Formats: sequence, structure tokens, C-alpha cells
Amino acid sequence: MVGAISVTHFASWTSIQKFGKLRRQRAIAMSVGVEEASAKLYLGLDFGTSGARFAIIDKGGTIQAEAKREYPLYKNGESYDWVLSWKETMFLLLQDVPLELRRHIVSISLDGTSATTIIVDRETGEPIWRPFLYNESCPDALPMVKSIAPPNHTVCSGSSTLCKLVEWWNNAGSNQKSALLLHQADWLLWLLHGKLGVSDYNNALKVGYDPEAESYPPWLVSQPYSHLLPSVLAPGTPIASLKEEIANKFGFQKDCVVCTGTTDSIAAFLAACANRPGQAVTSLGSTLAIKLLSNTRIEDSRFGVYSHRLDDKWLVGGASNTGGAVLRQLFTDDQLEKLSEHIDPSKASLLDYYPLPKAGERFPVADPNLAPRLLPRPEDDVEYLHGILESIARIEAKAYSLLKELGATEAKEVLTAGGGSKNEKWTKIRERVLGLPVSRANQTEAAYGAALLAAKGYQQKN
Repeated sequence: MVGAISVTHFASWTSIQKFGKLRRQRAIAMSVGVEEASAKLYLGLDFGTSGARFAIIDKGGTIQAEAKREYPLYKNGESYDWVLSWKETMFLLLQDVPLELRRHIVSISLDGTSATTIIVDRETGEPIWRPFLYNESCPDALPMVKSIAPPNHTVCSGSSTLCKLVEWWNNAGSNQKSALLLHQADWLLWLLHGKLGVSDYNNALKVGYDPEAESYPPWLVSQPYSHLLPSVLAPGTPIASLKEEIANKFGFQKDCVVCTGTTDSIAAFLAACANRPGQAVTSLGSTLAIKLLSNTRIEDSRFGVYSHRLDDKWLVGGASNTGGAVLRQLFTDDQLEKLSEHIDPSKASLLDYYPLPKAGERFPVADPNLAPRLLPRPEDDVEYLHGILESIARIEAKAYSLLKELGATEAKEVLTAGGGSKNEKWTKIRERVLGLPVSRANQTEAAYGAALLAAKGYQQKN
């Protein structure tokens, strides 16, 4: 696959510029560049919820090859051995890299799901407990975490990494003297570079790391389990060269550098090439998730709002339960496409809904009991769909307004990712409701963002 995304330089990931549109071929699982790369190439690996993929780019940001794999499932008693699945998938993806490109790859980075937590032996790196997955909640640990963390801190959520660490510590950890906490991306990268105990400040945010102070806060360091915390570097920082045995086995350069990673959502934002404060990315998938590049950092766990550091700026994010999941409860994909054709996006809908798949909302309204509002339903399905799409757009507008109220930079432009980005009528509705330019992001694959990190790391090293 040949793309047409260019970058000004990779020294700072917020300097990424986009030119033209990337042409995608969805029908095939792997695509290789038309011309063999003769210059340096950068490999990004993305480990999502159900599978993993890679993207290889050149210094101009053009994709030279990409591929994806589903995770193989291995039963371990009543559950699945996810660690084995992730490890096997990574090495299968390395095998999938075209032979003629491997010798040109000079750096590698990787993203993983946020708050996916692995407790390992600090001597061997082998897991000593089953992994805590990204969406797993540990409500029993939450009171203890809230008792030590500042009010409304990011860790004050049952699914935070710190809650998972406290849960493990209370159940089995206090007797484990040689344990170490790693995130999914940290552990997979360790398999490549061999330096145990290194993380990045995007993954470490939900365990309590302060990316502004570039240290763990005193309230966390004073805890009896603080010795489990990994060292933290900026995403895209060179760690070490690829292990010699891996380089030899797969035919990579012996001095190919492995760099710290990030989370999958941050990598997807990087791929969209939003680089100026006020630029935002709305992801219209099963839910509505927004990320805004801001000059100021904001945190408010009441709304699930937190900020990731991106160089000298902040990526502020929040997610609503509205989105595509509601639409699929009411319409088929074919109906959505055909009904949308008859919507006039220039006219405001008078229908006022709050579309939710079930009761409960967090952002921009913090109400765990908020009931879905999808009535009255008009006889005309075009009118009904118009009202739902416009109502979701109003929730999006309220979300950006809330981020501004909380202190973030005001949104000036919105790029769109996810399945909803394909609906042009919805895009025009959102543009009218938001009062902002709205367009589809050229590239949103997290693997592409991870490849940009690899390129950044290589330039930093050289």
C-alpha cells in the first residue's frame, strides 16, 4: 500500500504534518509498498483488544507494508492465557514483515491497551499472576486507592492500573519480594530488547505517575508496594538494540533500536496527525470518544477526564456511552446508509434525545443512572435517524464545551475516526452543531502512530 502522508520531521510527535489522503485497501490483510524501500524504515506494532497489526513507514510517512492477525486463544483452566497469545502474535507479525524490508528497519515501537497490567518476576520477566485486562475493574481496591490519592485523580477508578496493583497486593503480593509491575506494551517490548522494568509516561499515567513532574508522587512512593513500579521514560525513547538472537532469526539490522511505546488510543491520535492546540479527534465507534490537544492539563475522575502528556502539550480525553452501539440497536448498517441519503443536514432536527444503549453516562454528564431517551419516535425513520444523529452531535458539542469549562484549550477543528466518520451527512450535521470544521482523519490506525514513535526514537538516537 502506498500512502501520501508526509511529516515535517520526527523530533517531536506534535510536529507531524499531513498532506493528501492515504489510500486504503480493506479487502486484504497485508499490503506491501509498490517500490522496495531503499532508505531507513520504521516498524510500529499495535496490540488492540482482539488482535494486533503492524505498519512499516519510511521517513516521509508513506506506508511500505502492513498486516494484521487475530489473537490465537489458549485455554488456561477457566480463562484464557492472554500473555501467551500476545507473545505468539508478536513473533508471528515479525515473520509477516516482508523479507526484503526487514534489513531496512532501523527502529521499532509498540502500543498496547491502556491499564492492561502484568505482574512479573523482576529477575526472569516471567508473569507470576494472570494479567489484569484493560476493562477489568477492581472495586474492592478502590476505597484504599481513594484514601491515598488526591480527589478526582485519574487512579480513582476501579479499572485503573493502581487499583489492579492494590488488588493483587492485597490478595497475594505482600509475600512476593521480587515482583515487578509492567504494562502490556512494556512486557512485549522487553521481549524485544531485554531491559526489564522500563515503561513510558502514557502507560504509567493510570498507575499514578505524574508526567508533569516526571516522577511518581510522594503519596504513591510511600506505599509498601512502590518497589514494584517500573522506571518511566518519554514515549518513543530509545531503550536498547533489538536482541541479537531476534535480529539474527528474522534478518533485522543488528543495531535496530527498540523504543518505549504508548497506549493504543494515544497511538491512534498520533496517527491522525493532529499537532496544534485546539485540534481534536472524535472517534465514532460503538461509543463516542474525544481527544483534544491542549496547552493545559485537566483531570477530573467524576467525568472520566484525564490528560496524557504529548511533549510540551496535553492530550485531554473523555468518552460518552452514546455512539454506534445505540444506532445498531435500532437500524442495520444497510438501513443507516439508505436512510442517511435522505437527510438534509442543513436543517436542525427538533427531536431531543439522549441516545444510550443502556442506563448510565459518565461524560459529559456524570450520572450512572441516566436513562436512555429515544422517544417519541416519529413514523418517518429518516426523521428519527436525523434526530438521533443530531442528538449525538449535541452530546459531542457539550463534551467539548465541558473540556473548555474545565480549563482545556478551546476546540478549533475536529478530525473524525471510527465507523461513523464514513457518514458524510452526519459529518455535516456535526459541523453545523459544533460550529467547527469537521473532516475525516486521513489515518487512524494505531500501528501507524507506533511507527511514527519508532521514527521519532531513531532520530533522537541519531
